Amino acid sequence: NLEMAASDEMLSIALRHKPHAACIVPEKREERTTEGGLDAAGGYGQLSPFVARLSEAGIRVSLFIEPEKEQLDAAKSLGAPVIELHTGAYCNATGPDHERELARIVAAAAHAGEIGLECHAGHGLSFRTVAPIAAIPNIIELNIGHFLIGEAIFVGLEASIVHMRKLMDEARDANQGNAR
Repeated sequence: NLEMAASDEMLSIALRHKPHAACIVPEKREERTTEGGLDAAGGYGQLSPFVARLSEAGIRVSLFIEPEKEQLDAAKSLGAPVIELHTGAYCNATGPDHERELARIVAAAAHAGEIGLECHAGHGLSFRTVAPIAAIPNIIELNIGHFLIGEAIFVGLEASIVHMRKLMDEARDANQGNAR
């Protein structure tokens, strides 16, 4: 999976190397929503040719977006089969805001399923925040990188990954059969 900005340079690299999948992420301030996800709704005109060219080349396209209905609907209209929900606001929130942000992600994941988008999530996930996200049935992939590498400094990469995977599997297993 190649994470890339919607730039001509990155498009050229993607088309030359043809990764299995590419996730379009914001690079510039004006390409972001307030929270940090790609503004698929506001940047529709710019994103449309990128999604089309990548798709035509057989590259599976995903968009890294906020957990907002408007952004999911725009991703669907753009023809991206996959979205990655930005979990940063949830990970950084405390108290009632933490639950409110989780509810936004749960609702967005449900909407993604309703409109036929494959749903991934990531950004800022840690041992403390991963379980509630992993328990959401419609989210089929989590992208976790920086935290695992940082934790690996203390416990080693394998131990860091094994523990994260254990937390994810336990959350998924505990929620199996429960609708959220």
